[in-house]
Amino acid sequence: MQGVLVLDGLHKQFGSLVAVDEISLTVEPGEVLGFLGPNGAGKSTTMKMAAGFLEPDRGTSSICGEDVAVSPKAARRQLGYLPEGAPSYGEMAVRGFLDFCAEIRGLSGGQRSRAIDNAIERTELQSVTEQTIETLSKGFRRRVGLAQAILHDPGVLILDEPTDGLDPNQKHQVRQLIADMSKDRAIIISTHILEEVDAVCSRAIIIDKGRVVADGTAQELRKLMPGRRKASLEDVFRHVTSLEEVAA
Repeated sequence: MQGVLVLDGLHKQFGSLVAVDEISLTVEPGEVLGFLGPNGAGKSTTMKMAAGFLEPDRGTSSICGEDVAVSPKAARRQLGYLPEGAPSYGEMAVRGFLDFCAEIRGLSGGQRSRAIDNAIERTELQSVTEQTIETLSKGFRRRVGLAQAILHDPGVLILDEPTDGLDPNQKHQVRQLIADMSKDRAIIISTHILEEVDAVCSRAIIIDKGRVVADGTAQELRKLMPGRRKASLEDVFRHVTSLEEVAA
C-alpha cells in the first residue's frame, strides 16, 4: 500500500470482544478521510492504534513511511493527534501548556515562539492564552487540544471528534482550518456529525462491529441506497450498519 497514513490489517480484541477486525486503509496527502460508525463500532480504538497509543494484536500502522511499532519516535514526529477527551493539565495556562508541548516536540527559540503563536491564531485562542485550562468551556478546551495537535506542523493529523462541544461558528472555523491544512497533508477525522462529511471530507469510511462496511466519497456512498435518488448520508449510515437491522 502507498500513502502517508497506512493501516494494514489492524486487529484488536478485549477478552471475547473483537473491537477492531482486520481494518486496512490508506490516506493520501491532500485527503480528508471521515471515519464514521455507531457507538462501539471501534473508531476510537482504531485511531489509538493508528497513532501508536494502543498496541494492536496484529496488523501495522505507518506514518510517512515509518512503522509506528518499529520506529515510534520517528512516526510520532510526523503525527498530530487529538484524542477523545483531549487530556491536558488543567492547572496550566493555555500558552504555558502549548509551550510545554512545543518543548516536548523539540521546538526551541524563535521557531518555538512562532509555532505557538501560529497555533493560537489558527484555533482562535487569543482571548484565553493566560487563562487556566480548567476554567475554559468545553469548546475552548477542545480548541486547545487541536492547537497542540497542529503545533509542530505534522504531515498526518488524526482527530477524534474535533468539533465536539463547539458552537456552530466554532465548528465552521475548525472545518475551514481542516480544509486549509489538508492541502499538503493527510487527515483522518472521527465524527458523529454526518454533515461534516459533506462540509470537509473528500472521502468517508463507515465501520460497524470493527469492520469497514462502506468506503467512498459522499456521492458514492449515497449510491449504496438502491432506488433512493435523494438519499441522505444518514440514510446510508443506517442502511450499512446494525442500526438498520434493529429498525427492520
